[in-house]
Amino acid sequence: MNITKTAVITIAGRPNVGKSTLANRLAGEKVSIVSSKPQTTRNRIYAVCNRGRTQLVFLDTPGYHRPRTALGEYMVRVVRDSLGGGEDAILLMVEPIPRPGAQENELIKFIKASGSPAVLAINKIDEVKKEELLAVIAAYSETFRFDHIVPISARTGDGVEELLQVLEGYAQEGPQLFPEDMATDQPDRQIVAEIVREKLLYCLEHEIPHGTAVEVTRFSERDSGIIDLEVTIYCEKASHKSIIIGKSGSMLKKIGELARRDVERYMGAKVFLQSWVKVKENWRDSGAALRNFGYDD
Repeated sequence: MNITKTAVITIAGRPNVGKSTLANRLAGEKVSIVSSKPQTTRNRIYAVCNRGRTQLVFLDTPGYHRPRTALGEYMVRVVRDSLGGGEDAILLMVEPIPRPGAQENELIKFIKASGSPAVLAINKIDEVKKEELLAVIAAYSETFRFDHIVPISARTGDGVEELLQVLEGYAQEGPQLFPEDMATDQPDRQIVAEIVREKLLYCLEHEIPHGTAVEVTRFSERDSGIIDLEVTIYCEKASHKSIIIGKSGSMLKKIGELARRDVERYMGAKVFLQSWVKVKENWRDSGAALRNFGYDD
């Protein structure tokens, strides 16, 4: 079925509100990593959802926060630039708390300045009672005149179909933006690096995983179909390196095994993954390092 209508929709919100979980559900596959830790998403990521003759392209953005490093400042710029008014609609995601926080108020200011139509998605409704939800709707209705307010659970899928029906209303006549078999704009090499980083977030505690970056240094396929991957994990301190490697390499082995399974599911092929850990001190405040890792305006 040919695509005849499209809409580009920016998803914005504070860290850990569920933006990436929703993007993955809409794309029908994992295009953005997910973690219970804040500031997981670092770049803009497109998630494509085709519905009949309509193509909805969602722009998943980093969580809006107060930055403490040059990397954090880059992530905040990504959010602000993504709300520049070029989208067909903005989807603001919030948690079911009846008090808009500083991040939400700042994002609403950007939305007002953009002039774009906006929809409010109240996520995690599976965690609250219905009467509590009414207070959230009332609180946000006082801050801005949203076109629609849709309660959802990105985790369970509750309310997501209703949200999609609302967002289809912003689609305009025009050629499709992505091939119908393409779920994201992220190249395979980048997705592999992000999967490894997701496992670092899952396995490591405190600040350590936030100070890591992953570079895929080899990505090749054998005649047999097996994919050979080599990745380098960068961290900021020698003490962090020893924790990432673990006793007799146990932690690095665990991270590699978890990552390999997800990469195999994504690639649909057997994967041989090797990984190394290197120290690059204070890379999150180095412009050259940020550019090298792809965090570049």
